[in-house]
Amino acid sequence: MFSQHIISSEKSSTASYENSKKTSVSESAKIEQLRNKKVVSLSIVLIIILCFLFYFVYQNNKLKQKIKRKDTKQKILLNVINEGIDSQETEQKKIASFLHDNINSLLSSAGLHLKVFTAKSNIQSEEIQKAKAILEQAHDLLRDMSHELVPTLLVRFGLIYALEDLCERNSNSSITFKFSNSVSTDTRYSEKFETKLYFIVSELINNIIKHSEAKKAQISIHENHNQLIIIIHDNGKGFDAEKLNEIEGFGLNRIRVRIKKLKGTFSIISRANENTGTSIKIKVPIS
Repeated sequence: MFSQHIISSEKSSTASYENSKKTSVSESAKIEQLRNKKVVSLSIVLIIILCFLFYFVYQNNKLKQKIKRKDTKQKILLNVINEGIDSQETEQKKIASFLHDNINSLLSSAGLHLKVFTAKSNIQSEEIQKAKAILEQAHDLLRDMSHELVPTLLVRFGLIYALEDLCERNSNSSITFKFSNSVSTDTRYSEKFETKLYFIVSELINNIIKHSEAKKAQISIHENHNQLIIIIHDNGKGFDAEKLNEIEGFGLNRIRVRIKKLKGTFSIISRANENTGTSIKIKVPIS
């Protein structure tokens, strides 16, 4: 009886141990499954993050390439515009030189021969007088055209004299251009530098006359830290300076390109339909 009880107790212990062992194995399996699920989930999250990273890197590289292509196109466009401007200025010089040195000389010579002939022959003819008048008119027109292409004053005496003369010639009963200058009138810069700045200021003055409805305008020039600073101000109606592309008729973007080629800066302060006028500031390193 006692031995049966012992055997029964041992069986009970063995069964309990087996049950405990099964429970432990089951829990370990569950823990392992949970761990595997976490690993799988983490792997999926990492894959998603990596996909996003690769996507962002791809888009970033794509954007950089797009910006690079745009910059390249802009550089090509700027080069084309600058080459066009340089070519135009070169042709203007050639034409001005040809008109001044050849055509005007021929007209002067023809007028002189006609004058000598009439004096020697003592001929008083209405046709000859008309011919003289026509020759003089043609001479004056060609001289003015030559001056517009490349002013003689600019070539002989420099930028300061030429801009002062430009202000005087454009002043009339409708608008007055005042010129102020702190640079010595004897100062000379390189020929190309002076020519480019002269035509830039000339174009801005034409814009004032055509578009601003101003009564007064002022051009001032001074030097500061090896930079030439030109300020142009008028009391006209102004325009929206932030919409340069919409007012391309003013040629301001073209002027901006020309100043950029001189490694300078170009700023505009203006408001549309206001009587505060327009202020333009040009800063270029002295060449």
